[in-house]
Amino acid sequence: MPLAPTVAVIGGGQLARMMAEPAAALGIPLRLLAEAPGVSAAQVIADHEVGDYTDLTTLRLVTDGCAAVTFDHEHVPTEHLHALEADGIAVRPGPEALVHAQDKGVMRAALADLGIPCPRNAIVETPAEVDDFGYPCVLKTTRGGYDGKGVWFVTSEEDAVDVFAQTADTGVRILAEELVDFRRELSALVARSPSGQVAAWPVVASEQRDGICREVIAPAPDLDPDLAVQAQQIAMTVAGELGVVGVLAVELFETTDGRVLVNELAMRPHNTGHWTQDGSVTSQFENHLRAVLDLPLGAPDARAPWTVMVNILAGEGAGRLYDGYPHALARDPRIRVHLYGKGLRPGRKVGHVNAYGDDLDDCLERARHAAAWFAGELGDESE
Repeated sequence: MPLAPTVAVIGGGQLARMMAEPAAALGIPLRLLAEAPGVSAAQVIADHEVGDYTDLTTLRLVTDGCAAVTFDHEHVPTEHLHALEADGIAVRPGPEALVHAQDKGVMRAALADLGIPCPRNAIVETPAEVDDFGYPCVLKTTRGGYDGKGVWFVTSEEDAVDVFAQTADTGVRILAEELVDFRRELSALVARSPSGQVAAWPVVASEQRDGICREVIAPAPDLDPDLAVQAQQIAMTVAGELGVVGVLAVELFETTDGRVLVNELAMRPHNTGHWTQDGSVTSQFENHLRAVLDLPLGAPDARAPWTVMVNILAGEGAGRLYDGYPHALARDPRIRVHLYGKGLRPGRKVGHVNAYGDDLDDCLERARHAAAWFAGELGDESE
């Protein structure tokens, strides 16, 4: 008899990898479906299979005997998740919830029904309908986009025609959204268990460049307390009304006129929550696993006044990432480095750095320096 219920994780990326540490501490066995040999999570989760997450037979093989299944990404076909539920597997988050993170059109319709503030939006089927919606605007594929992929800023009918030409053979719908005049991007992260317990972390500010999260500050500096409460309430409402189990990240725009508008949803641990590994009493990864198994959730309180997370993006000058440790750890013994075991490709997220303390500027400098060093952007002259 196993010592504890096994949780299956679909997807072998860094999010699954970072579930392994709290799972080990809690004594929870993980079983992984990896998309290829040697991917990030497969390096640290011994019980893993390599296979196609779009194949139902493979999914059934991996989840057989598991108490629950959860995800590193949101791309498993919805019909397969219904089939696993019919087999008696607890799918968390379930397909009825997860579809709102898989399909932006479905998500926008559901949020409108709930009265959640969002940018003006519409499904468009032709460039003429984009004209009617108005320029400038943002066009997004309703499925499959991430890290800036499947997103276009368009200012003319010519731009719209090009987008429809690029997506003509994909079969995905196109969503048009207003170009929001925003001050910055925020993220409200919550965890919710099947029994309805919710834990909400402080609202954070994130900096996005080229569609990729570069750094996160927790909590968001100079955020109006009422707006922070509203952002957390939005996240808790969405989690409860959509029946989310596990971590939910609600990415928001803070507009220049003092509102918050929902940009995206993610129903899994999220890049904007990586700061919680070192800056929170309970990390997003631990609370995700607790929620999946309907265990009591841990405290989401911050351990220090400020925590900064900076992503390490592989640069042209990056060598073996391990070689960055002597400098980074000697310069700052309090820095926390998390590497993903990924091959180096320019612009690829290969790790992140967390710094926490009483002084925000100091945390920013420390985290940025270490991340730049690992990325190969600094030389010996920076010491």
